[in-house]
Amino acid sequence: MKFFVDTGNIGEIRELQEAGLIDGVTTNPSLVLKADRPIKELLEEICEVTDGPVSGEVASLELDDMMREGKILSDIAPNIVIKLPLTLPGLKACKRFTEQGLKTNVTLCFSANQAILAAKASATYISPFVGRLDDTNINGMDLIADIRRIYDNYSFETQILAASIRTGNHVREAALVGADVVTVPAATLKALVKHPLTDKGLKSFVADWKSTGQTIK
Repeated sequence: MKFFVDTGNIGEIRELQEAGLIDGVTTNPSLVLKADRPIKELLEEICEVTDGPVSGEVASLELDDMMREGKILSDIAPNIVIKLPLTLPGLKACKRFTEQGLKTNVTLCFSANQAILAAKASATYISPFVGRLDDTNINGMDLIADIRRIYDNYSFETQILAASIRTGNHVREAALVGADVVTVPAATLKALVKHPLTDKGLKSFVADWKSTGQTIK
């Protein structure tokens, strides 16, 4: 399973990239707002930090405007993935961009039927939102499992990019049901390394090492 970090913070991306923990980056209008930088400048710098897929989202809802904005975004760097809403115009744009050899990420997916349509439109990635479904008392991970089964049934090549991931349990469950990618906030991703027994074991080892009086030279 691949890990993308969901952020517009260059420092977070650089730290995780240097640790070898991420395979790509996703952004959205809310993250661009938080970064408080022009979107083209921000995406260009992200693409300088990582050569993995970097999702940049169009802002318009009309087809012609999506096509214009997507082309502008794709020209920033060869690893840009054009992020499109799961609407009929968004799917039309997805199909056209795919025919042009560009990568796409269809976002805001909340049903298996929507995911089927994204695959029919030849999306590179489909982004089902796990956490937001959980907020409505629907098990978001069930959607990931349903999409995995459907895509496998028909050999769809669209990759399942589990989004709105909020906890370590979400990451584990996404891996178990076969998501191709999870996109995770930096804090959630870094928290995966933590375990109280690891901390306890290290504390014991450090104390014992001091007691030996040795140094490694």
